[in-house]
Amino acid sequence: MFGERALKTAAWVISLICLAPILAVAIAAASGTLVTWNSLAGTVLPGYAVTTLLLVILVGIGTAVIGTGAAWLVSVCAFPFRRTFEIALALPLAFPAYVLAYAYTDLLDHPGPVQTWLRTVTGWGPRDYWFPEIRSLGGAAAMLTFVLYPYVYLLARAAFLRQSPTAYFAARTLGHPPWSAFLRVSLPMARPAIAGGVILALMETIADFGTVAHFGVQTFATGIYRAWFSMGDRLAASQLALCLLAVALLFATLERAQRGLAKRYPAGSRFEASERHVLTGGRAALAFAACALPVLVGFAIPLVVLIDMAVSSGHDWLSRRYVAYIENSLTLAAIAAALTVAAAVLIGFCARIAPSRAARFAAASAGIGYAVPGGVIAVGLLVPFAHLDNAIDDFAEAVFGVSTGLLFTGSIGILVIAYMVRFIAAALGAFDTGISVIRPNIDAAARTLGRTAGRMLWQIHLPLLRPSLLTALLIVFVDVMKELPATLIMRPFNFDTLAVQAYRLASDERLNQAAIPSLMIVAFGLMPVILLCYSIGRSGRPRAGQLPSEDGGVPAV
Repeated sequence: MFGERALKTAAWVISLICLAPILAVAIAAASGTLVTWNSLAGTVLPGYAVTTLLLVILVGIGTAVIGTGAAWLVSVCAFPFRRTFEIALALPLAFPAYVLAYAYTDLLDHPGPVQTWLRTVTGWGPRDYWFPEIRSLGGAAAMLTFVLYPYVYLLARAAFLRQSPTAYFAARTLGHPPWSAFLRVSLPMARPAIAGGVILALMETIADFGTVAHFGVQTFATGIYRAWFSMGDRLAASQLALCLLAVALLFATLERAQRGLAKRYPAGSRFEASERHVLTGGRAALAFAACALPVLVGFAIPLVVLIDMAVSSGHDWLSRRYVAYIENSLTLAAIAAALTVAAAVLIGFCARIAPSRAARFAAASAGIGYAVPGGVIAVGLLVPFAHLDNAIDDFAEAVFGVSTGLLFTGSIGILVIAYMVRFIAAALGAFDTGISVIRPNIDAAARTLGRTAGRMLWQIHLPLLRPSLLTALLIVFVDVMKELPATLIMRPFNFDTLAVQAYRLASDERLNQAAIPSLMIVAFGLMPVILLCYSIGRSGRPRAGQLPSEDGGVPAV
């Protein structure tokens, strides 16, 4: 078995690989001339910046309002179908935003069933009425909001469930109605969790490519792809990627600061059983409608639309072509999930057995990839590996007279590395959650009995961590299935996945055919979402006499 030094070396290598795309983008951008930068600043950069900022503002407000309101209703109120909504409100998380965009484009566009029905009923012509344009900045913000609000909902619900009702009861005793007590007491106590969920949603927003590209909204994400492929300008792509990277790192810093603030907002020292507010009549109907609307818009309606589109397409779901897409997607997702979880275990275990500033830096540098959009990671990996391929080819030509071609660029290996960099933070979060319940004296006992670091990991920690590692595998697996920008840029030739096929068909306006791979992606995404809701529901509110968690009940994502 590997010793402690070998494990530390492996952990540092993984951390450096995770940092490589960030460093490569910064170096590539700095190596360009100011002419390229001035050209970008005078043409597309202001538009990208303004559009991205507006998109972030709209999605931030939307996810905060919907996620927080729904979490409070299902956590502290009683109304019809509340238990159903506890899980149903998280189901939109299984949808990639670009899949939601495909469904609503077919439903709400000019030739779609909604406007067709409107013209049939009213007798209006195409110029006789106004209808909201789905292919717009507002449409993209709506799609992202209804897909990403579950980040806020899940974190806020966990925070509300674990709050002590003592302060809330005091506010009610002082004459505050439920809504006022919520605004003055419950909401401030849950603010770090809510802010953390909003920031996670915003990081996904700036990383999104499929939705904004389908709606023709020009953001930094679409600009990177356009500069790389349409214009063939790697310097421009690198400099745009650096701008997007700066925004992403800002959000990552804010998210970590909010996680630190969560430790200063304890849930309280007493956990009396709190009674739910029983809503009746009009209030119950309003609560039902407030919870039903995001579920309908974010899950039920697009699911029905996609099924109808897939059936009307007339394509065989299990044809040889679609089976190949499924095999490619499952192969990439399985390999990437296994590699990512293994890397997270090595980094997390080394931080456990040898806690130091260096170990914390290695874990932090590895986990920063979640804040880096897939397009930035793709550019950051392609630039150095392309130089490496060219150097190897030049050496082989000069010495052996043989051309090696591209050994790394355009291979499955570099694509799997990109997935690992992008999603290792999720695996680290699951590992940290599981390892926190293993007492340090177990490690001391194992060392006393002569176990090396490798044997202790294999024989003791991994069996105890099996549930957490299974959760990490599921999360990374589904994230890889949905990932579009990195796959689109870095995939091998003639190696398409379900996400790439859905994007290509939608780009050609063949939305009915795009519904088939989209539905398959959603199907794979439902299981971990349901498991996550179930785990939060089981944790629930601590029983009487139980001490609060160290972080005030805010789970890591």
